[in-house]
Amino acid sequence: MDISPKCFQNWLLVSSQNIVGSNSHSMFITIVKSLFPIKHKTPDPARRSLVSKKYALLFALFLLAPAGSLFAQQVNLQEILQEGTENYPFLKSKQAEIRGAESRVKSVKTDYLPTLVVQDQYTFSTNNSVAGSFWGNEGSVISPSGGIRPDNIYTGTFGSFTSALVDWRVFNFGKVKANVNTAKAELTRSQADFENELFQHQIRIVDAYLVLLINQKLVEAQQQNLERASIFKRVTDAAVGSGMRPGVDSSLASAEYAKAKLLVLESQRSTKAQALRLAELTGQLRDSIQVDTMQFYSQLPVGTASTDSFLKNPALRFSQTQIDASYARSAAVRKSYLPSISIIGSGWARGSGVSNKDDSFHTGFSSGVGYQVYNYLFGVSTRWNLTNILRVRNDYKTEQFQVERFKELYQTQKLQLDRQSREADMQFQLSMEQARLTPVQLNAAQRAFNQAQARYQSGLTDLFTLAQSVNALNRAEVDKFVTNGNVWRALLMQAAAAGDLSIFLNQVAK
Repeated sequence: MDISPKCFQNWLLVSSQNIVGSNSHSMFITIVKSLFPIKHKTPDPARRSLVSKKYALLFALFLLAPAGSLFAQQVNLQEILQEGTENYPFLKSKQAEIRGAESRVKSVKTDYLPTLVVQDQYTFSTNNSVAGSFWGNEGSVISPSGGIRPDNIYTGTFGSFTSALVDWRVFNFGKVKANVNTAKAELTRSQADFENELFQHQIRIVDAYLVLLINQKLVEAQQQNLERASIFKRVTDAAVGSGMRPGVDSSLASAEYAKAKLLVLESQRSTKAQALRLAELTGQLRDSIQVDTMQFYSQLPVGTASTDSFLKNPALRFSQTQIDASYARSAAVRKSYLPSISIIGSGWARGSGVSNKDDSFHTGFSSGVGYQVYNYLFGVSTRWNLTNILRVRNDYKTEQFQVERFKELYQTQKLQLDRQSREADMQFQLSMEQARLTPVQLNAAQRAFNQAQARYQSGLTDLFTLAQSVNALNRAEVDKFVTNGNVWRALLMQAAAAGDLSIFLNQVAK
């Protein structure tokens, strides 16, 4: 079945709406119409072959459109924030730190439970001993118990030993509780650290979004300036070629065109670099990202000034939790030298190839496996390492210095946030005044440009004067985008100082 160019064109135009954004869709329509102009004539064989090649070219373009930077799908601020908070690796590391602190709390709480140790052993050994005491050397010496006789017997026999020991430190004078409180304080510190890092990361994402949006607007402004420079160059070249203008005008027009092209390239470079920075903050690098303008260039925000709003900042709360955790550690260290009172209990059974009746030897394995004696033990034990107080005293002083250190860091953070809050209020007020003045500047520059263009076309002024008006217009267009974006960035500074991102997001949602 033969498909007419018009049918194929309409199909592509309708399909393109499902894969590209509004701006890219307009560009896609232009490409389609340029490749398939609708003419009501019967094509000859050569034209039919050319149309077939256009079909193949456009079909390939249609397939590659979703992956191309030309048709990059626009994303809004809420989507970027959600992606960044869910995928950024450093935030995931903070979450893993929280889970580790939670496990630490559970681990320390097990110190409340009694210790139960069971063991069973089978041995092959000699049985020679003498009366007397020996030093256990922290358990590294083998028990020398055995038969006491005038001659050593080096024939080995089998033996067995089974025991169960219970040690329950029922009174520890608050040592376990202090360790649990330390673990809980570390958990609170980890949670505050994550909340602060999450907030700061969201601030960085929003700021990168605004900067990228400003850069995208600057690209548009420089492209408009390049179009003006291109038109002037063509008109001037034609006028110089006809002898109506001096040759220097052509050189000046070429210089202005090259300058405009350089400005476009520079704005594109900045935009691509900022897009990579924003993509990095989302946790997934992409070669191109197109952000939605939303309401950032249709309205100006309303500032919110509060003197003590920075006191609720997550960074300040994190500094406070560091102080609390250091206090908890110092309390645990101070109590670590106290004694412990334990209820102990034990039961054991012993078997040996040496008979406990007549001291006779039996070398068979079964003779040593069977138990010959059984014992049990119950009691109360007190342990106190008195010399440990010297080490604990120095460790306690160390933690006290850490407390002092974190207090000073808290005051430093508080001072910085106070300065940031005052600076944000000042920046917002000045940015708002600038944003109100830029439309006046732009209107004046537009009128000056129209007048200079009319005078140049009438031969009443030179191209240099017209070029100055073009530069003034370009500057006014750039200032409009920059000052408007700076107002929103100043509002973001207020939200960052107050520690409340909703101050910014609530005005974006309006």
